[in-house]
Amino acid sequence: MSDPRMVRRLAFVALFQLDARGELTDDELVAAVSHSEDPSIDADRIAKGVQAEAFELARAAYADRKRCDDLMKNLSPEWPAYRQAAVDRALLRLAHFEMFSGRASAALAIDSAVELAKEFSTEKSPGFINALLDAAGKRIAGKKSKKAAASAFEASTDAAPEATTEAAPEEPS
Repeated sequence: MSDPRMVRRLAFVALFQLDARGELTDDELVAAVSHSEDPSIDADRIAKGVQAEAFELARAAYADRKRCDDLMKNLSPEWPAYRQAAVDRALLRLAHFEMFSGRASAALAIDSAVELAKEFSTEKSPGFINALLDAAGKRIAGKKSKKAAASAFEASTDAAPEATTEAAPEEPS
């Protein structure tokens, strides 16, 4: 079983590279993450399964970046994606994707992003990331519960007996 923290850490570095350079092949991503400033990432020693899972996660978050950027802009109009530090943007996108896709709970995605921000970003970034992701997590959870309620309502109306419009028989006098 792969170490989820290493997968997330490698996915963050890969997503940062994808954001900076666009679509990259696996070989290009390996080369890019090998030059990362993170001493825990040694691409030659990372298991291929961890690497594949991390790259898949990074690519999925990168593909879903517009949804994340739109939500973050809605939550914090003064800090749209283009004004965010590249590290913060990558962390927000990764955590948002994990929450939205159900890959990780909101608490886990937020805590992981905040920890990585403490290590790789500015002094103010952990608070910024925590606040935005907390609001995003609540918004995502609200949408999911609305969808679940709508599905439950549809299921209950499909199973409900049809009402008849026939008049009840008259009682004899």
